[in-house]
Amino acid sequence: MSVEDKTRTSDPAYNVVSVIYHALQGAETYERYIADADERGDKELADFFRDSQRHNADIAERGKALLRTRLDQ
Repeated sequence: MSVEDKTRTSDPAYNVVSVIYHALQGAETYERYIADADERGDKELADFFRDSQRHNADIAERGKALLRTRLDQ
């Protein structure tokens, strides 16, 4: 039985939901890494984690737009 059969959600929509979820989880996790780097005074590392956080948030937003067009398919 496929994921689509089990969930009644198309494989593409399911996959996009998964990417959105993981991108948002990553963005949330990076907050802790940013705080750790800031606490140690490592601006370069904190900036890297902030960039990573923004990238994940952008991926989640792009995924949400893609998902909207696929939910009814």
